[in-house]
Amino acid sequence: MTIDKATTGDYLVIKASAPGVQIMGLTRGAETKSHHVELLDEGEVLVAQFTDNTSVIKIKGSAEVYTAYGVVRAEKKK
Repeated sequence: MTIDKATTGDYLVIKASAPGVQIMGLTRGAETKSHHVELLDEGEVLVAQFTDNTSVIKIKGSAEVYTAYGVVRAEKKK
């Protein structure tokens, strides 16, 4: 069995702390472009993965981000 690098990238778990948290996946390459957007309501959880196509994940709104390196809290500007 061959393991594809795209299925073994780092994962992160994003838990929305407020309604309307926006999660954007951005591409790799010469031009960084948005390729996927999710909208989370308060309490919803998204499991995301960095892949050959996704090099950046942008989070807008209040959320907790769980990674292999610890927990980060994203906060909405007031």
